[in-house]
Amino acid sequence: MQPYELLVGLRYTRAQRRNHFISFISIASMAGITIGVMALIVVLSVMNGFQKELRARILGVAAHVQITGFDGRLSGWEQVARQARDNPNVVAAAPYVVAQGLLAKDQSVQGAMVRGIVPQLEDEVADIGKHMKRGKLSDLRPGEFGMILGSELAHGVGARVGEKVVLITPQGQVTPAGILPRIKQFTVVGIFEVGMYEYDAGLALVDLQDAQKLYRLGDDVSGVRLRLQDLFYAPEVGRELTRTLPGDLYITDWTRSHANFFRAVQIEKNVMFIILTLIVGVAAFNLVSTLVMAVTDKQADIAILRTLGATPLSIMKIFVVQGALIGVAGTLIGVVLGVLTALNVDVVVPFIERIFHVQFLAKDVYYISELPSDLQWRDVATVAAVSLILSLLATIYPSWRASRVNPAEALRYE
Repeated sequence: MQPYELLVGLRYTRAQRRNHFISFISIASMAGITIGVMALIVVLSVMNGFQKELRARILGVAAHVQITGFDGRLSGWEQVARQARDNPNVVAAAPYVVAQGLLAKDQSVQGAMVRGIVPQLEDEVADIGKHMKRGKLSDLRPGEFGMILGSELAHGVGARVGEKVVLITPQGQVTPAGILPRIKQFTVVGIFEVGMYEYDAGLALVDLQDAQKLYRLGDDVSGVRLRLQDLFYAPEVGRELTRTLPGDLYITDWTRSHANFFRAVQIEKNVMFIILTLIVGVAAFNLVSTLVMAVTDKQADIAILRTLGATPLSIMKIFVVQGALIGVAGTLIGVVLGVLTALNVDVVVPFIERIFHVQFLAKDVYYISELPSDLQWRDVATVAAVSLILSLLATIYPSWRASRVNPAEALRYE
């Protein structure tokens, strides 16, 4: 590109136009691009934050990798855990017993998933201990038949710490009166709240040995839960363990057990990206209108440049520079504002809530009561690239129109 083409293009952008409407459309186009880019960056960051927060909450209770027997029972769990720990990506292993049951207190009855754990080992593979509202995991001791309930489950049953609840198991026992369900009284020793309704309303923790006795498993367990150094290696670790562990074992990981949930979040993020990209597209369409009117307004200037020896390609480059400058300026301002807003969502949102006396995520309705944000520079680069490409594409037709101006026709009435 020749220097004069760049200089003329920059001068046209800075010059005070006779037609103020063109200047207004130029500013509106730049503002549209700015708002679109800013909105895209902020929304993608918030979606990333939601995905990260939900993943952390789910994996605070669920296992990265889970090893079970095909019949729901696993013998010799110590050996399985020891061999699994030989994998360099596995940092912790803990046995568990899982079964269904009914919790009853007075007239209240709630279904629950009962999980037997070893408190010291469970703390290494899950984060439930960090979300205890009352008591602690170590309060579960063998033979004392203590129980830790999710907050919603405790509320549904009407149980507080120190009170008794009755656990009714589906495994029956034969009596002269027929087959009766097994019933055992437990003492509530703690309450947890991880922020996921599935767990807060349906999970009850007991000591592993108490669960083995209650469900008549002997020394067997339901399986072994593993925690990894990097949770994103879970599928690869699962495949490696399938090859190295002996026996008929069923190995699954969090990407399979919660695949639909995380896939839905990713699809929603992609859809939001497409929808908000349309804002940038509309702003680029305004850029086309701006340049078309600028070409009409500058026909005499174009004709003079042509008579002085400028080629059609040079004229085209001048208006490409003018349009590209608007797109670049709008994109840069949008990126700066978007990044600043995404990094300060925890400050901006409460400020807006105080000003307008609203609450976007009520604590009594949503488990995530604050908008999380996770700014990823890859998303910023993608948004900026899309905006610049759309802006450059928008300059092609008006610039081509400018290069087709006939000098004689343009100067006839000047």
